Amino acid sequence: MRRANLSGLAAIYRAAAVSPASTNFAARQFALYSTANSSNSYSKFRWFFGNDSGIYQKAACAVSGAVLFSVAASSLAGEVQAKEPLPPNVSPNDVVLYQYEACPFCNKVKAFLDYYDIPYKIVEVNPLSKKEIKWSDYKKVPILMVDGEQMVDSSAIIDKLSEKTRPSVSVKSSPEADEEEKKWRGWVDNHLVHILSPNIYRNTSEALESFDYITSHGNFSYTEKITAKYAGAVAMYFVSKRLKKKYNITDERAALYEAAETWVDALDGRDFLGGTKPNLADLAVFGVLRPIRYLQSGKDMVEHTHIGGWYSRMENAVGVSSRIQA
Repeated sequence: MRRANLSGLAAIYRAAAVSPASTNFAARQFALYSTANSSNSYSKFRWFFGNDSGIYQKAACAVSGAVLFSVAASSLAGEVQAKEPLPPNVSPNDVVLYQYEACPFCNKVKAFLDYYDIPYKIVEVNPLSKKEIKWSDYKKVPILMVDGEQMVDSSAIIDKLSEKTRPSVSVKSSPEADEEEKKWRGWVDNHLVHILSPNIYRNTSEALESFDYITSHGNFSYTEKITAKYAGAVAMYFVSKRLKKKYNITDERAALYEAAETWVDALDGRDFLGGTKPNLADLAVFGVLRPIRYLQSGKDMVEHTHIGGWYSRMENAVGVSSRIQA
């Protein structure tokens, strides 16, 4: 097997992109959705953020077959710093990630795998049929297979991988550092992700910006691409309005900027929350923000807040993807 390499503008990609260390490497795209089984001839989709599914299902049902996700991809030049590769005796032998390329929770898992240089294969799941995960009782992504063991739920996956591959970390870190890391990982799952959707779908042009890219790179048939691009953009535009109400968001951009500054304040002058190296909270924040970095919302976030410096350091620290070709 060999590592996949892309260069220049080819960094805009369908799978986890890789480029040489001397060139730009791409931020991943992400989507915030999960599909639901339907007994009729139309696929109904459920916008997925944690356990909040009802509001998303209602909105998505208005547009049959819509694929509810967003995406961004671009590249950022910078010196790629050393990763933190694992010792051979603790590194898994066979890792397979079942994903939607644009899923933020999948990107959290990939940020961990990339930073610790754990080779992994990708199986891109078709969000309509989900035939790639028919074998599993768990019908959401990410699903990670590690040496034959199934792991599900992004935070739980990272916890299990961390226990298996970094057994000495908890001994080296202080209780205060562990508690801080846990706090901010929870903040990502319970707060930050809920702000993203109202921003990336806040108007029709931004919704179409997301769907235009993903329909060209996702695992869809021609008909599914057309349906996803236009019906999905319309559906998510209206869903974003409901999300604002659900999470008491008055101004979505202001909420995004506030979240970015809250994270910068948490760093308290440190390069990373983990100090001189990223910890699991750094990887979680980076994982969900990485795809929107080059959407209009992400560009605005970097321009109007102080998060850009940390983001660039994270992009350099995580480095190129450790994805391998099957």
